[in-house]
Amino acid sequence: MSLAERLAKQQLLPTSPSSMQPREASTVPRRAARQIDPFGDVKRSVHAGLLDTLGPKLYDAHLDQRELEQRVMDTLQSVLQRDETPMTAGDRKRVAQEVADEILGHGPLEPYLRDPEVTEIMVNGYDQVYVERSGRLNPVPVVFADESHLRRTIDKIVARVGRRVDEASPMVDARLPDGSRVNAVVPPIALDGSLLTIRKFAADPFTVDDLIAFGTMTGPVADLLRACVRGRLNVLIGGGTGSGKTTSLNVLSSFVPDDERIVTVEDAAELQLRQEHVLRLESRPSNVEGRGQIAIRDLVRNTLRMRPDRIIVGEVRDGAALDMLQAMNTGHDGSITTVHSNSPRDSLSRLETMVLMAGLELPQRAIREQMASAIDLIIHQSRLKDGTRRITHITEVAGMEGEIVTLQDLFLFDFHAGVDESGKYRGSLRTTGLRPRFLERLQDQGIGIPPGLFAFEEPGR
Repeated sequence: MSLAERLAKQQLLPTSPSSMQPREASTVPRRAARQIDPFGDVKRSVHAGLLDTLGPKLYDAHLDQRELEQRVMDTLQSVLQRDETPMTAGDRKRVAQEVADEILGHGPLEPYLRDPEVTEIMVNGYDQVYVERSGRLNPVPVVFADESHLRRTIDKIVARVGRRVDEASPMVDARLPDGSRVNAVVPPIALDGSLLTIRKFAADPFTVDDLIAFGTMTGPVADLLRACVRGRLNVLIGGGTGSGKTTSLNVLSSFVPDDERIVTVEDAAELQLRQEHVLRLESRPSNVEGRGQIAIRDLVRNTLRMRPDRIIVGEVRDGAALDMLQAMNTGHDGSITTVHSNSPRDSLSRLETMVLMAGLELPQRAIREQMASAIDLIIHQSRLKDGTRRITHITEVAGMEGEIVTLQDLFLFDFHAGVDESGKYRGSLRTTGLRPRFLERLQDQGIGIPPGLFAFEEPGR
């Protein structure tokens, strides 16, 4: 057997058409056929004409965004008028908007970035896009022209925040100017083409009243959390991906008094604090040479030298957990952070694991004593099957019993209430009847709690 035949048999080289035999259907699911844009050629022609007309003006640093948009739209109209392709007025308007989105925004994704009902955008390749509305995923009829078009959009996003993505560094976390979270993965680790996920942030941040209206929390729980933040308790927010941890962190942060100095530490700056005295720190990945990385742990240590009244860490996911616990235990009360977890108990287990990632051989008991002393309250949040995001546990860290950190649930979500005709959960947070030990601390600071707040409520009623 010749070398070419052996390679062909291993599917490394194609054989001649006459020698090819039909193969069994692949078990790998195929995507639906890509949609064809009837005005694709027109848009490419108009796009090229726009670049020829405006040229360097598109990158003029002296033009503000509004003036640049006006110039682009005016030039678009004149270029479109010269085009002889027969189109209706509606089609002409759509082509102009899509080309403007490509020049000024993020191409085919721009309409969904402007849509306030869309909470997440998922690009599974240049020819498949999904969006999330009301907690449900739905495909949308938009596509990128090809893989290079999608890569240009990703590069445009990450370049704005000084990040990069290429074969040497094929994963990146970034953000849009409005704070929306961006994750991109490109070949070679993305086998079927580049992947892009955008978790949108509301232009107007959600308030505690919004979360009460959504059913995420109840009014009494909001009163308790406000008192805990003002009373400088250390709070840990746990939950799974997309459960609303960062939104709840934003709301809790809004309870911090305006006269306090707040330092935030994040991988990609997402928090939208409205206080005046806020200092924002953001981690930095390594450069092409593998140098220059500034990790979350470095930033947490640095905040201790910045005279903070509050330290707010967007998420702990590594050895920074040790530095965060030490900060909480050395006079920096009122700190707030989030962690990925499945339950309040699991939040502590993950913290314990992450402390060990710091590289110090600490005894298990010492770590648990640090956690029991540092953390006062755990808020656990879940994304339920109906797509809603609910706080399911408000749990106090009560102390240590032997080798175990003791927890007591103050509020639990009432799953016994069942679901309604549309599949929505009827339940809400209900008290367990237990009074927290931190009430005396709050009272010592003049922060009162309504006496009936912790009265027992029977589930299912």
